[in-house]
Amino acid sequence: MKTVTSVSGGRTSAYLAANYPSDALVFALVRIEDQACRFPDEPIRKLIEDRIQAPFVGTAEDDQIIYTMLDLEQYLGKQISWVTGATFDQVVANRPGWLPNKLHRYCTTFMKLEPIFYWWAKTFGVANPVKTNIGYRANEAKRANKMLTRCNENGYIEMQGTFEKRTDGKNKWTTVQFQRPSFPLIEDGILKSHIAAFWQDKPVRFADYNNCVGCFHREPLFLRYMFQQHPNKMAWFKSKEGGNKKFWRSDGSYARFEKLLPQAELYPDDFSSCDSGYCEI
Repeated sequence: MKTVTSVSGGRTSAYLAANYPSDALVFALVRIEDQACRFPDEPIRKLIEDRIQAPFVGTAEDDQIIYTMLDLEQYLGKQISWVTGATFDQVVANRPGWLPNKLHRYCTTFMKLEPIFYWWAKTFGVANPVKTNIGYRANEAKRANKMLTRCNENGYIEMQGTFEKRTDGKNKWTTVQFQRPSFPLIEDGILKSHIAAFWQDKPVRFADYNNCVGCFHREPLFLRYMFQQHPNKMAWFKSKEGGNKKFWRSDGSYARFEKLLPQAELYPDDFSSCDSGYCEI
């Protein structure tokens, strides 16, 4: 069985890639179409378009993560497969009645899991499920156990995909065994402190926080801090809200969070269930 590591731009998944050999590394790029969020390094922006074979204006994550992935590839001396799905704009437009939220996190499905799933099917074949290294640390056993409850009786997470057409021309959907989760950091007792120490003297640049800057898992005061750090990207998130049901969080709008008192202190990057960069996929 082949082993795959999904790298996100965070230190934890990068630590996995550096210390636990795998047959392939894959990175799912989250794209947005807002020109106000255009990636500022034009040669690198064009390089990324070539890598993903799709238009790339900007990302909903910290721009630094682009450099993280390029640095990591050089440090490891191993190619990382870049994949991407629909843009965040398209994903939201296809669900006009409601935005993704803690209960219905469809953004993860369409922008991370689905592109990785189809890359796996093309690279390894739908008959060949893989072992997937998941970046849950030693203190995150509950998260690992939650993921394991999603496995079938054979220990695999299944996904539904379409790879051919029916006789009537419509997509034929098939459920296949996709991945067997593995948690090597839990098995080896690796904590955040170990990971931070490892990267301290390595030539890889990291953002302070990975995942989408406006992720709805982040608490209101942290989102207020993101408005300070990434005003254009947070303006994009704010612009998607409206109406009676179109909110990222149930406890208020991003417009209200923006008006909270400015935050002078940083928050630790393990404040939410989204901190590993894997969005629990």
